[in-house]
Amino acid sequence: MTTYVLVHGAWHTGAEFEPVAEAIRAEGHIVHCPTIAGNRPGEGKDVGLDAAIASIVGYLADNDLSDVVLLGHSYGGMVITGVADRAAERIRRLVYWNAFVPNNGEALNDMVPPHYVALFDGVSAASADNTVMLPFPIWREAFINDADLALAERAYGVLNPHPYATFTDKIALSKNPAEMELPKSYLFCTEDTALPQSLGWHPRLSEKLGLFRLVAIPGSHELCFTDPQALADGILKAGRD
Repeated sequence: MTTYVLVHGAWHTGAEFEPVAEAIRAEGHIVHCPTIAGNRPGEGKDVGLDAAIASIVGYLADNDLSDVVLLGHSYGGMVITGVADRAAERIRRLVYWNAFVPNNGEALNDMVPPHYVALFDGVSAASADNTVMLPFPIWREAFINDADLALAERAYGVLNPHPYATFTDKIALSKNPAEMELPKSYLFCTEDTALPQSLGWHPRLSEKLGLFRLVAIPGSHELCFTDPQALADGILKAGRD
């Protein structure tokens, strides 16, 4: 039995991981799906990257969790990297699912193409609370390209505005991921076009982990919606001893 902690990406909450969690629990494991500060229902959006990381560090401590496989999806890669730097003693393995891998002093926006930064800058400036949302056409074509229109619309309907400061804040780490002694895996969905293929997730970001286990599976950036069982199977391969 293994304890998994699944950390969601931008615009999501932990609830979107529940179908995946149920499939992992069916194999006899314990699964937690916390929601990062800034994405909790009814919570204010004045949240930066440090507070987001601290919320997951606090979740592990509050629930007395140790020896966990800690997974981060997309923006969640920023969060789990910070958690690993602050609470390595609670973690068995890090798993990055099509996730950002920051070195010390890097922001998420440093790892995305300029046209995304320009989009996010414009959307956040037009918001009342420095938040960003994905335009539906980008969600439909680039993020959940393996879904039909009905599923894409239903999934888009559960997303929430994301605090932009978590994209622009630079992470502070005592050591870069490649220098961390924790075992690491990169779970790569091969049809993910949320980042342009010329600036893709693997190997551009995965290789920043140093020594790592690669697990590749078919699917889009939002496989948690389109095939939770396939994602659960991939997570189990990435997280196994």
